[in-house]
Amino acid sequence: MTQATAPEIRPLIRAIHDYPKPGIVFRDITPLLSDDQGFQQTIDHLAERYAQQGITKIVGIEARGFIFATALAYAMGIGFVPLRKPGKLPSTTLQKRYQLEYGEDALEIHADALTQHDKVVIVDDLLATGGTVLAGVELVSDLAAQLHECAFIITLNELPGVERLRDAAIPYYTLCEF
Repeated sequence: MTQATAPEIRPLIRAIHDYPKPGIVFRDITPLLSDDQGFQQTIDHLAERYAQQGITKIVGIEARGFIFATALAYAMGIGFVPLRKPGKLPSTTLQKRYQLEYGEDALEIHADALTQHDKVVIVDDLLATGGTVLAGVELVSDLAAQLHECAFIITLNELPGVERLRDAAIPYYTLCEF
């Protein structure tokens, strides 16, 4: 894992205690999104990191990951590929199921969204348990695309996502740790 030294976004991420249930500290990105300089610096920083790396597509995870992924793809002048919840994509899809704390969910990608010639970065707002991003990594691999790195705005170090990505030898980058 690589952590950024700039931009300093930590003050723009609000802590909401006991949301969505008691004992949870929710990391709210909406102050970052509404801060013109903070949001722009976040995207510019990621675009600079991935410039000249041969990246051909930015893959974003539904839903908050779309915010950062689409802005990054635009800034880099490359395509965006969505990873969506089941039943949201209109064409033929591939699906990966993953475990949640209390249940199961799935992600889908269009079967023709990536090729073996694509080099991608998967973007999400938050790395917590790692289940969602690992499903995304599997979908990228199933389409024979090359994963360059996973990028997160926030990483929650006390949850198992960090360890799960390390154990799977998946490179990732984060802007802010809690």
